[in-house]
Amino acid sequence: MLAFLLIGFLVLALVRFPIALALGMAAALAIGFATDLPFTAIPHKMVNGIDSYVFLAIPLFLLAGRLMNAGGITDRIFTFARVLVGHISGGLAHANVIAGIIFSWMSGSAVAAVGGLGEIELKAMKDNGFDTGFASSVIVASSVMGPIIPPSIPLIIYAAMTENSVGKLFIGGIIPGSLLALSLMVTIYVIAKRRDYPKDAAASFLEILKALKSAFLPLLMPIIMLGGIAIGVFTPTEAAAVAVLYALVISMAVYQSVKWKDLPDIFVETMITTAVVTFIISMTSPFSFLLTIENTGEQIVGLVTAFTENKWVVLFLINLFLLFFGALMEAGVVLILFTPMLYPLAISLGIDPIHFGVVMVFNLMIGVATPPVGVCLFVMSHISGLSVETLMGKIIPFLIPMILILLLITYWPEIVLVLPEMWME
Repeated sequence: MLAFLLIGFLVLALVRFPIALALGMAAALAIGFATDLPFTAIPHKMVNGIDSYVFLAIPLFLLAGRLMNAGGITDRIFTFARVLVGHISGGLAHANVIAGIIFSWMSGSAVAAVGGLGEIELKAMKDNGFDTGFASSVIVASSVMGPIIPPSIPLIIYAAMTENSVGKLFIGGIIPGSLLALSLMVTIYVIAKRRDYPKDAAASFLEILKALKSAFLPLLMPIIMLGGIAIGVFTPTEAAAVAVLYALVISMAVYQSVKWKDLPDIFVETMITTAVVTFIISMTSPFSFLLTIENTGEQIVGLVTAFTENKWVVLFLINLFLLFFGALMEAGVVLILFTPMLYPLAISLGIDPIHFGVVMVFNLMIGVATPPVGVCLFVMSHISGLSVETLMGKIIPFLIPMILILLLITYWPEIVLVLPEMWME
């Protein structure tokens, strides 16, 4: 049965069948030709696969991000970031990273970060003398932080699949995401010095205060969400609902940049994105179910532990595996597909599940900026007008610090675990 399942999926994927449908059809082939299960198992598992309270957070965080975009809040965030770091060599590129950190606290999605900030940032950088290729690669690289710094849609999916704490996973991503931001800024600084890219004049104290006042309410949003989760006022799913309400109030009542007539379009866009995400999760569920009944996870544990029981070697192999598939497939699909296989292996070797979850997501987020299938590359290609092939070459210098931070958090678990252990025990 396992052969039907895997070969069927690989063949369909190779002929460029949509990944979600390829997973569902492979499951149908395996059930039809290699098991006694009824075909009704497929819709049953599809429904059960998304029947989780935790998954309610996905459309809510997506909606909060849409409201922030439509409310012009991204402009305020970028302006605030610019007055903070615009005076450093490569100024606006650093502002991209800082704005990416702030926006990450609100959206939980790499694609949302590119779509929300990309056009504003690209225009500002081009107007200030940066070449389009460098500006676009900085925007794509900054978007990787989106699902690592909380809230994070991939971490929500991992938590639901493994029954781990979403709150601990969220807080575990703070230091890795911050280290990634710092490493990107160091890379930008080195490149900017070599190419003599422009920088802004240092902002005065009054200019900083003015920008802070403009962005103050959006900056409160992550404090409210994470603070509420950390002290137990609400769950991550409830935090997502609070984020939507907060974004709605400041966009409509305070800034008055979103009108009642704008809401239907915002809701429709959110529903479309949610439908895509949940359809992928749903179609992956029967596939994962068949892998489970075949004891695939246990077989992988047996194969790997027969080769080595050193958890650091296994983590290195898992990193290579996820980096490879993350570059070839959509990150959410890889996460849902391989978590049932790799999670038992990690637990059997004593790897902390919170540490493992953050490492998995970090791996797969590198994939959104990695050729040949990096989804953020395609989004940025559309925004910038550059070919995907050109962007693939420009992004390479930024992949190096991403890999280095991945290795750092892989082999120094305390980087991930220190905050969850401190705040949530």
